[in-house]
Amino acid sequence: MKHSESNRRDFIKTASAGGLGAGLLGADSFGLYDVDGGQPNVKSDIKITGIQTYFSGNNHYVEVLTDAGITGLGESTLNTRQLAVEGVFKHLEPVLVGMDPMRIDHIWQSIFRGTFWRGGPVLLSALSGIDMALWDIKGKYLKTPVYNLLGGKCRDKIRVYINVGGRTPDDLCRSAERRIAEGYTIIRICPHDNLDDGFYEPGQQVRKSVKFMRELRKAIGDDIEIVFECHTRLSPARAIELCNAIAEYRPVFVEDPIRADSPESFRVLRAHTNVPFGTGEKLGAKWDYKTIIEEELVDYLRTDICNCGGITEMKKIAAYGEPHYMEMVPHGVPHVGYLAALHLNFATPNFYCQEDWITTRPDHLKYDVTFEKGFQVMGDAPGLGIELIKDKLRPFIMREHPYWQREDGTFQDW
Repeated sequence: MKHSESNRRDFIKTASAGGLGAGLLGADSFGLYDVDGGQPNVKSDIKITGIQTYFSGNNHYVEVLTDAGITGLGESTLNTRQLAVEGVFKHLEPVLVGMDPMRIDHIWQSIFRGTFWRGGPVLLSALSGIDMALWDIKGKYLKTPVYNLLGGKCRDKIRVYINVGGRTPDDLCRSAERRIAEGYTIIRICPHDNLDDGFYEPGQQVRKSVKFMRELRKAIGDDIEIVFECHTRLSPARAIELCNAIAEYRPVFVEDPIRADSPESFRVLRAHTNVPFGTGEKLGAKWDYKTIIEEELVDYLRTDICNCGGITEMKKIAAYGEPHYMEMVPHGVPHVGYLAALHLNFATPNFYCQEDWITTRPDHLKYDVTFEKGFQVMGDAPGLGIELIKDKLRPFIMREHPYWQREDGTFQDW
């Protein structure tokens, strides 16, 4: 049977007035949701008046301003290419001025699709920061934490893992034991971070890494989970060699075993290995995930909230992976991006753990997040719950990632 739109609306209004709406419509009986669009029913006349960007050391922040005096804060840090992202903001500000900050997904689509040149890390990093800031504004306007706007908490605290290192297996084991004593139940290692004689030779690094992994597992026992980081440095052949050699030491997953340029190459790894994989920090929006999710080529999604498109897009990526039983292990970006990711982590059913990057607190930010025995616990401040202390910001640091080589002069991914 067909119903006209007006009849459908009349039924909803009648049902809601008679008390039926509380059962059928949930929160809408309290006027929170617009039944036509499913979006928060914020009939505001708030308009965006501009954006302001800030640097502090390596961090790149964006503040969205409104005519209501409510501001939102986001992070757009794209390490070593912050100035390129800064240029994007100059293009986007005229587009944003006058728009309703409550229409977050509409603004996301306008920025992503409004340019002939789609995607890429520079545009997506700018979009990510703006998106976080818009969620911050909406939470402040509605006087509730952002995680409540994303569906509410699925958990009470966020499990985090920490990176540990050392130039020798013994150094690595001692570093891991210190972190475990602090309460961490998951640690990450990357034994091939140290160059041999100034060069990176994949075969040597693979064999060295196996020794580190073996000694670490022996030292810390079976109950601590180990993430083995490869940092996109290996070819499929070398990655297969490494994964098969460390499988007996039970990594919870191997992170970024191959370069991110061709995610379909994970097919080769799946066919020749028996360890879980995690990847995603170098991928962008949901379209970059199609192959690895739909073909179930990885087990953990390592999305970076600062270059995937922000909270809006990261939530969609998580939902994309959920029916494939993939869990979220977001890449950590200190510090505003990390805190924004915590809100989404709380509200994501298929979340596993978060890379931890706030063991030290910057003096230019105030926020209510505390570390408790391997977990992060967050308060209930409205929005993202972050205050930017502008007179504590540090000068921008211009830097490049390392440029590595093999002994014969061939360029090697860092």
